[in-house]
Amino acid sequence: MTVSEAKRLAVEVPDGMLTVGVFKGISADDAAEMTLASGMGAVQLHGDYPVEAFDVFADLPVQIIRANVLRDGTDVRVGAFGEDFLLLDSKVAGSGEQWDLAQLDGARPSGRWILAGGLRPDNVAAAIAAARPWGVDVSSGVESTRGVKDRELIHAFVAAARSASV
Repeated sequence: MTVSEAKRLAVEVPDGMLTVGVFKGISADDAAEMTLASGMGAVQLHGDYPVEAFDVFADLPVQIIRANVLRDGTDVRVGAFGEDFLLLDSKVAGSGEQWDLAQLDGARPSGRWILAGGLRPDNVAAAIAAARPWGVDVSSGVESTRGVKDRELIHAFVAAARSASV
């Protein structure tokens, strides 16, 4: 997506909704430039970015999301890299693959962390009850076909998430 396309989409979002630029595999400097130029309110760096990459955003007027896969050695302390939120995803981000939440035993983050990976309307409530995240993230779990979000699935997902007992 180009900066101009992102900017056009960002201005269409109603006031009060957070727009997030999701970046993987590009430099933090390029991500910061694109985020500011497009008017996004938050940046999500997805993958094994070093702590220094997050320093680029420290003085910028955006919220920072560190997105990673939970594996041995993953730092699950929210804020450890200067981020506002930590997002934990399945091994293959964007695949719709659900991960074994038992991996969180002994490694459960505290604070503002977001659960992602394979969440759908039919499993999000149980995932919230098991993982007790601050929030959840969904993409392919609310798509009718690859890349096409389905309004009914979105409503069902939100309703199921709200019904979860924590």
